[in-house]
Amino acid sequence: MLLEGRIAIVTGAGGGLGRAHALYLASQGAKVVVNDLALASAEGVAGEIRAHGGDAIAIAGSVSDERAMADMAATAQETWGRVDILVNNAGILRDKSFAKMSIDDFRAVVDVHLIGAAICSKAVWEIMREQRFGRIVMTTSSSGLWGNFGQANYGAAKMALVGLMQTLAIEGEKHDIRVNCLAPTAATQMTHGVLSEASLAALDPSLVSPALLPLVSDDAPSRTILCAGAGHFAASRVTLSQGLYLGAGDHVGPALVARWDKVGDPEGELAPSYGFTQAERELASAGMIDPTVVNMRRQ
Repeated sequence: MLLEGRIAIVTGAGGGLGRAHALYLASQGAKVVVNDLALASAEGVAGEIRAHGGDAIAIAGSVSDERAMADMAATAQETWGRVDILVNNAGILRDKSFAKMSIDDFRAVVDVHLIGAAICSKAVWEIMREQRFGRIVMTTSSSGLWGNFGQANYGAAKMALVGLMQTLAIEGEKHDIRVNCLAPTAATQMTHGVLSEASLAALDPSLVSPALLPLVSDDAPSRTILCAGAGHFAASRVTLSQGLYLGAGDHVGPALVARWDKVGDPEGELAPSYGFTQAERELASAGMIDPTVVNMRRQ
């Protein structure tokens, strides 16, 4: 019961992976706000939690509706006094090849996955800052991390969530707000028709949800991308190679082509702790700053 007394919000929790998340967090002692577009679906999951001795409330609303999400966060705080955990799980698919995809289809997916996560995170941000504690989980995807045919909209939104995580984790650090990403593989309405029946059976959503525990507990990391599915767990990182300095002049383009393998050599690569690491190293290699300077981050 590592989450005893914690208050969690799970979006898109009326079924599938969100339902599994809500049930799991409740099993670990959290009180849960079950959010879904359909109130009946949310009520059903909240009822399951209560039937097993947990505490939950159901709140209907779209993650793309700023007022509804602000009201949801306020209701959670009024009911239980705080909001400790937000799991941004809600999502939709509009899969098509990019040649056939309309901009409306692209925008709809980005609005739910990316803008929806930003809206929900904004709704709880001040609450978490004031109580000096918060755990936020973004739901990214292998389609965002490495691409997938027919999912330009979905992949773009999912990789954008990694960028949102990186910055919110930096900004929330001094308030003990830790932000991470979960990249799940699970059999849900969004994956039926994509995988075989045998694979779908192995990818039960409940096998993903334990991945939440290290991401939302008191000792949680921050800026971790945790991949989970079928009982398997792995970490992914956005890294920067050591690269090489070529300077300026007409030789640079041809030299870059000739030494391309060196530029991408993974030996010695690192996962920067903030974005300006790239500029620091570039300026240091050009002799513009002391290479021992390691932190020019703006506060």
